Amino acid sequence: MKYDELKDEIKAAMKAKDKPRLSILRQVHGEIKNIEVNERREITDADVDAMLKRLIKQTRETLDGSIKAGNDQERTDTLTAQVAILESYLPKQVSGDELAALVDEVLAETGASTKRDMGRVMGALTQRTGGNFDKAGAAALLGHKLA
Repeated sequence: MKYDELKDEIKAAMKAKDKPRLSILRQVHGEIKNIEVNERREITDADVDAMLKRLIKQTRETLDGSIKAGNDQERTDTLTAQVAILESYLPKQVSGDELAALVDEVLAETGASTKRDMGRVMGALTQRTGGNFDKAGAAALLGHKLA
């Protein structure tokens, strides 16, 4: 997600009176501003993606705690909606056949042949996809392909 797109999304949510979307987008905007002020630098798209992943993780943890505590359904629904909204702004994750092809490609490039090479292959996959791939799926594929 780009910063300018975020501003446009906030405006659209305000016009549509979409309170859940507006709330979470304002939170994202605030996080971006905090990074820019605290670190005194321009934020990159990679920073935004990492921050979105962190917010998703935090929101899921809050959701799990809310469910375990038996909080009201409205709170649970709001948190679930927030996670879905945040996930919609992340780049598409590589998985399935596309991931299998990418794993084969990286295996050929790196010359990996044993399970000890798994870290190197996962690093190459992370670099290629920007970390936007099904890590568990890739590990399972590598487990089958590496001796």
